[in-house]
Amino acid sequence: MKIKFNWGTGIVIAFALFMTFILYFVVEVQSNSKYDNDLVVEEYYKHDAHFGEEMQRSQNAQNLVDKPKFTESPDGIVISFPATFVPNKIKGIVSLYRPSNKKLDFETPISISESTLLIPNKSLIGGRWDIIMEWQYNGIAYLSKETIYIH
Repeated sequence: MKIKFNWGTGIVIAFALFMTFILYFVVEVQSNSKYDNDLVVEEYYKHDAHFGEEMQRSQNAQNLVDKPKFTESPDGIVISFPATFVPNKIKGIVSLYRPSNKKLDFETPISISESTLLIPNKSLIGGRWDIIMEWQYNGIAYLSKETIYIH
């Protein structure tokens, strides 16, 4: 039996190979944990409901003359609060998010006696970190966001 190969047969074979190629990658991405595609925020809709409050806290932080500064040092990430603030009156939490791996995310409370907070290098690996700092001072709520790349 002789199989005749023409344009139609070639197109059908090419189409079948392309579909196999695409299906292989779909299965690979869905089954391999290396390609984790979780949501950035677990409870997205609940988070969205408080968006107005978040915008007000963010605006409060923008209105500050001296804003907290986020810098990388050899010891880790240093958050420097304005010198005009009394350090022990600053309360809140610093959340560090690793966009590429949510297992590395962590939070640390703000409890300081000086005007700086150090997040040590032992908690951080190289790459991008999104920092969200929710804090209060003299009854006013603030929200500061920053992205830092650790080398």
